[in-house]
Amino acid sequence: MISIARNSIVIALGIFLIACGSNDSAQEAGRAALDTSKTFRWKMVTTWPANFPVLQEGVEKFAREIEAMSRGRLKIQVFAGGELVPALQVFDAVSQGAVEMGHGASYYWAGKIPAAQFFTSVPFGMTAKGMQAWLYEGGGLKLWREVYAPFNVIPFPLGNTGVQMGGWYNKQINSLDDLKGLRMRMPGLGGKVLKKAGGNPVLISGGEIYTALERGTIDATEWLGPFHDLRLGLNRAADYYYFPGWHEPGSELELIINKTRWQELPEDLQQIVKTAAVASGAWIYAAFEYRNSQALLAVKQKQHVQLLELPQEVLAELRRLTGLTLDEEAAKNADFAKVYAAYKDFRADYVGWNEIADKSYEKSLED
Repeated sequence: MISIARNSIVIALGIFLIACGSNDSAQEAGRAALDTSKTFRWKMVTTWPANFPVLQEGVEKFAREIEAMSRGRLKIQVFAGGELVPALQVFDAVSQGAVEMGHGASYYWAGKIPAAQFFTSVPFGMTAKGMQAWLYEGGGLKLWREVYAPFNVIPFPLGNTGVQMGGWYNKQINSLDDLKGLRMRMPGLGGKVLKKAGGNPVLISGGEIYTALERGTIDATEWLGPFHDLRLGLNRAADYYYFPGWHEPGSELELIINKTRWQELPEDLQQIVKTAAVASGAWIYAAFEYRNSQALLAVKQKQHVQLLELPQEVLAELRRLTGLTLDEEAAKNADFAKVYAAYKDFRADYVGWNEIADKSYEKSLED
């Protein structure tokens, strides 16, 4: 019995020492993973023009904050659209590992990933608040990452434009007939709805919009809101400025990162990137709201510009056509159908709160 007891003690002591050794090894591995002497130099490409306020500005702010928080361990060189790769090839550049990061809007990749459009904006869909709730708490971000996974890309929310304007037109829109044959720059699902209404959607980058509208290559364009629209000079190319932005009521912007390179980052640097994305995203949305409110005053002072609301009958028909478009797209693509179902389920629950909270409050402010 004594011999058995002695052996048991020896075995127990051995297990204890092995466990201690394992803990030490784990701790050493953890310290190695957090080696603060290693630095990273990454490239980031965007879909935005050089020096573009709020969007390119926000991305450069994001890069500076990461460098500061990491004490120089992660430095990101930012390139505007066309400087390193064409604006509409950002996703491919990140997916293929030519660069580590990108910034743009997911609906630009609709031809490659139809379901990606939900993660920017849906016509007559949720505004910025609803999108944030869906992505961060309602399972939207999980779906987004599942859709991008086959491309070796990880998406993160990074900014929102808020409700956009309905766009600039070279003629008045009094009925749905006025949309027939209209050549309009309008990407994403909104463009598909416009096509179903008889229009001709055109996808061009921001840097090409003014020239196309001024030369008559297109008849109308949506862009962002008063601040950016005036800076682009769209008021000099068209006289009719419509609202609301039914096609993009809360356009989410995306940070995309090559998955292979992301996994090479130590955990603390990953956390810094995540935190900076949230902070810079909040700043982008706030900047849109403030600058648009100020720019709208300038729009109202321009004598030749007519600020007009789209007729309710036009909006009602566009909303009906949106439902048809979404159903048709879902029938063609399984991922689209899956995300669409999740989006609808979340919105059905969320709309009740929105009615009680925001809409009832706004109604109380009416004269």
